[in-house]
Amino acid sequence: MTTKFIIDNWYLFAMAAAIVVMLLLEPLRTRRSGIKSVSALELPRLLRDDALIVDVSEPHEFKKGHIARSLNVPLKKLSSDNVALKKNKDKTIIITCRTGNRSSTAARALSKQGFERVYTLAGGVLSWEKEKLPIEKG
Repeated sequence: MTTKFIIDNWYLFAMAAAIVVMLLLEPLRTRRSGIKSVSALELPRLLRDDALIVDVSEPHEFKKGHIARSLNVPLKKLSSDNVALKKNKDKTIIITCRTGNRSSTAARALSKQGFERVYTLAGGVLSWEKEKLPIEKG
């Protein structure tokens, strides 16, 4: 009975396997690129070292809530000619977004542009809020 179910619904199992592989590949690819991730509770330690927080959320998401002193640079505007980021190339950069999904893409892009100390905030601003850390709105 179980074997027949698996054979009859092979495509469901194939899709489930593909989803698991995609979920596992993103963290592995980020780790292989040398980009480190920090938790919401570790982030304040990096901020003491004059780090820059770059929030790659869309402007409407950024207005709903962001970490104080964050610079909003939407992912699609993150390019090698971004003057605000170029002048901070020697600083530690922490990339965040609402959920943490876009952060790794942005971190890899900055790493390719020559930024050497790039981190992502694991779980994004949502993880920051979950730890009851302060959020700015507007």
